[in-house]
Amino acid sequence: MTVATARLPMNVWQQFYALTKPRVVQLIVFCALIGMVLAVPGVPTLAELKLGLWACIGIWLVSGAAAAFNCLVEKTIDSKMKRTSWRPTAKGELSDRQALVFSAALCALGSFVLYVFVNPLTMWLTFATFVGYAIIYTVILKPLTPQNIVIGGASGAMPPVLGWAAMTGQVGPEALILFLIIFLWTPPHFWALALYRVEDYRKSGLPMLPVTHGNEFTRLQILLYTIVLMASCLMPFVYGMSSWLYLAAAVVLSIGFIGYAVALYRAYSDELARKTFRFSLIHLSALFAALLLDHYIF
Repeated sequence: MTVATARLPMNVWQQFYALTKPRVVQLIVFCALIGMVLAVPGVPTLAELKLGLWACIGIWLVSGAAAAFNCLVEKTIDSKMKRTSWRPTAKGELSDRQALVFSAALCALGSFVLYVFVNPLTMWLTFATFVGYAIIYTVILKPLTPQNIVIGGASGAMPPVLGWAAMTGQVGPEALILFLIIFLWTPPHFWALALYRVEDYRKSGLPMLPVTHGNEFTRLQILLYTIVLMASCLMPFVYGMSSWLYLAAAVVLSIGFIGYAVALYRAYSDELARKTFRFSLIHLSALFAALLLDHYIF
């Protein structure tokens, strides 16, 4: 049974909601929330909570707009891949005009919320992230180069920066450290997925690394990136953003990710690639959760 046939029919509101890629956007807002929390020393005041809430709403709206635009641009590619063939744009359930208007409306509303209720810097940074993901990555880089996910990863790494800017009105070095962690985490995360979905990407015509450079080269890149990623994960402790609690979590999680990468490099299997991909999600979520816990305990 394919992904497309396994899903129940959706009404029009569910179709529009599906365009926003809810699970992806939830992770984006979570990472932005981490940036907000770390930017505020101690327990946030009621005013700061209100500001953070508006920021989350605005970032969610603009992120959903970028996801919807991505679905529109990649509808033909999505229709060829089992993982994405169920999307309303790929199936033709929503027209190009509906998807475009929906994306534009979300972007405009989200930008308005951020400009009026948060601050102009956060609005412009979030809009730049929209352009980076929806235009530079989706339209230009993704079909052009196997390094698309590396360069395009800059947009995906922006949420903590947006959160930090929302609460402080500026971008501090702490926010850039969080940006670096997600930026280096993105390639091994997506390449693990691309390894066991390589036939889908080959059919779609996208120049993903496993398609253009092969399985073994991609596995080597995953291993090298996880090693560099571990170094970046230690930076919050080195810079003084966190204590030993976060350090312990970062070391354990990073060694775990490297362990999966080593096993994947030594003996490949689709199942191991799936496990590596799933662990990458645990790695980032648990890492930021540890940073959040550390912030309030110490």
